[in-house]
Amino acid sequence: MSQQFDLADLQRRMEGAITAFKGDLGGLRTGRASASLLDPITIEAYGSQMPINQVANVTVPEPRMLSVSVWDKSMVAAVEKAIRESSLGLNPMTDGTTVRVPLPELNEERRRELVKIAHQYAENARIAVRHVRRDGMDTLKRLEKDGEISQDESRDNADDVQKQTDETIASIESLLAEKEKEIMQV
Repeated sequence: MSQQFDLADLQRRMEGAITAFKGDLGGLRTGRASASLLDPITIEAYGSQMPINQVANVTVPEPRMLSVSVWDKSMVAAVEKAIRESSLGLNPMTDGTTVRVPLPELNEERRRELVKIAHQYAENARIAVRHVRRDGMDTLKRLEKDGEISQDESRDNADDVQKQTDETIASIESLLAEKEKEIMQV
């Protein structure tokens, strides 16, 4: 069975890394309330880890407040505990089946921490893109070695893979710079 080289598949996988990175950045707090802020939080529920959006509804009633409406009354304490213990620096308050999460003003130190976290997310995305690149290059080498493509075709395709990798990493850098600017503006 011969394996085929598919540049479109590599592009799709690199776009997946960018999509995941955008999701990670969406979870970083920038001073404005956003329902996606709590997306990275998982709750110990029914014997497994579940994303918060599978046990509650997150809304933004005010610019500096999140409201988490927990569906199952028995899960309220677990939701509050998970929010409090997350790395987001939030202090939730329970009101029946609703957990209110006020967003405090960001200080300079916390902003710098958030920028560091954003840089970690960016590095993870770059690593994912480089893994996709490596898979594509390995496929090309294997196809060339097996005589299914010529050395010239292999080199041309390798150039295309590298070009796509460079474009994707540039996109990641652009998103990171934009988020860093958003976090640091007072």
